[in-house]
Amino acid sequence: IKNIFSPLAPKGGIENHEHDDLKEAFTSKEGFVVKNSDFLDGMNYKQATKTVVEELEKLGKGKGKTNFRLRDAVFSRQRYWGEPFPVYYVNGLPQTIDAKYLPIKLPEVEKYLPTEDGQPPLGNAKEWHWLPPTADGKGGVVSKEIWESSPSGGGGGLELNTMPGWAGSSWYWLRYMDAHNSEEFVSKKAENYWQNVDLYIGGSEHATGHLLYARFWNKFLKDRGFVSQDEPFKKLINQGMILGNSAFVYRFNWGIIYDKIEGVEFIDQIESFYITKSKYDKIIKGDLEEIEKTKNIYLSVLSTLFPDISSLNVVGKINLFPVHVDVSLVNTSDELNIEAFKNSRKEYKNVEFIFEDNDGSDSSRAVRIYKVGREVEKMSKSKYNVVSPDDICVDYGADTLRLYEMFLGPLEQSKPWNTAGISGVFGFLKKLWKLYFDEQGLVVTSNPASKEALKSLHKTIKKVTEDIDAFSFNTSVSQFMICVNELTAMNCHERSILEPLTVLISPYAPHIAEELWEKLGHQNSISEVPFPKYNPDYLVESSKEYPVSFNGKMRFTIELPLDLKPNEIEEIILKDERTIKQLDGNIPKKVIIVPGKVINLVL
Repeated sequence: IKNIFSPLAPKGGIENHEHDDLKEAFTSKEGFVVKNSDFLDGMNYKQATKTVVEELEKLGKGKGKTNFRLRDAVFSRQRYWGEPFPVYYVNGLPQTIDAKYLPIKLPEVEKYLPTEDGQPPLGNAKEWHWLPPTADGKGGVVSKEIWESSPSGGGGGLELNTMPGWAGSSWYWLRYMDAHNSEEFVSKKAENYWQNVDLYIGGSEHATGHLLYARFWNKFLKDRGFVSQDEPFKKLINQGMILGNSAFVYRFNWGIIYDKIEGVEFIDQIESFYITKSKYDKIIKGDLEEIEKTKNIYLSVLSTLFPDISSLNVVGKINLFPVHVDVSLVNTSDELNIEAFKNSRKEYKNVEFIFEDNDGSDSSRAVRIYKVGREVEKMSKSKYNVVSPDDICVDYGADTLRLYEMFLGPLEQSKPWNTAGISGVFGFLKKLWKLYFDEQGLVVTSNPASKEALKSLHKTIKKVTEDIDAFSFNTSVSQFMICVNELTAMNCHERSILEPLTVLISPYAPHIAEELWEKLGHQNSISEVPFPKYNPDYLVESSKEYPVSFNGKMRFTIELPLDLKPNEIEEIILKDERTIKQLDGNIPKKVIIVPGKVINLVL
């Protein structure tokens, strides 16, 4: 496949020249379609590659094949921090230090930078030579001078590289099982008791950065008889990434400006103009009216900067460039803070804007609303879409941040961050607090709880317990909100309801829960209290709110005990004043009753 890929050109003849100034090959496999390539036209990279392989197979000129590549395990690191290799050199050849002399500890160094001649930081160590220990205990790690002057000889300079971080992380869980054992990294008894890790939660990048090596090491240790488990982890959950909601401004310029008379270039690609999102969308779609209007505004603004513009000729095509802008400069209505943007970077100081609804007239120029575009992307400093959790903790508290992150969606899905949703979670915590306190102080009573309040509490205990087991934390937060709304509507302030609710919510909002627990008169921490248990007796329904219909149309509802027989239900319904009014003296031809479901009178 050669020369068949080219950058995407939007409809309407308006080209996107985002990659026109490349100094090297364009190697991305995204953001373009194939053109001028016969049967591949209009396809993206994946579609075109698959189609080419299929066509080659049809012609008998090739065969599709999937190759798998294992990441190279480059083990040494040219840095100070890390486990030292138990290796020294004799005449340039590596020798291993006997296991009885291990571990070799990192030496003290004055600086953790490479040496002047390019050696790793351990080259700065004053004592980093190995001298085989003698019967009188002399030797081990010594200075170069001591090693050179030793009559016993042997040994040599120690390895200057260290092991990588995953040298320890590839087996650390085994050491946790028996951390104080000074004879072996884990005893058979401890390993048989703990076995492998029940649950590992980590990002998808751990698959090649850690989990792959962890399995290698575990299987190697099992083959050597050190452990009995074939796999290190029973269950893996990859938590989703919190994505950023990036903001874009749209740089606009029109061709190259030439002097009409002399024909020499005057200004090349003016790039200090930005059009608002709505205008960008219209131009991308090829809206000729908007294109002409924007050109005129562009020239009008340009003429104020360059008075001789009237004698100049503009040639070439319109160019549009989406540019990331710091999300802190944009409000919840997607409006850009113009002055803050201009002051954010030196190159933005003198930029010009074409605002919303600007048609070039003097009156429209007073409308200074510039709306940015939005796109969900990975949070990155280079995309200016990073949101600091510290600021949210200061403004709303750490519990609000915790709850909101869980409320965003399922644990394993990537979720876009939207600060506008923070206020809803913050409002929920304030409503929770009002169940316990009002303006005068604590309002919790020792009165017996109502049946409805107990039902709401135990419904929440059941739901949250199931959600924790299933790692469905977002639905737990939803259930907390439902419960608090129900208890608020009941004006519930009973201790028998609020104490279990405090314990129930403590893993989700530990700070406010700990505060409420202390205010309720407890001296111990809420983290030491047993988790509430669901009692199914409180969820048994003894009555049903029936919809009462006439000829299939529901007119009112009535709550009746579930143990009533159909003839008893019919008798109650026919005597109800609302039924008498609906019948208006008529006698129903038929009364249909499905116990626990519906009541329908046919006239």
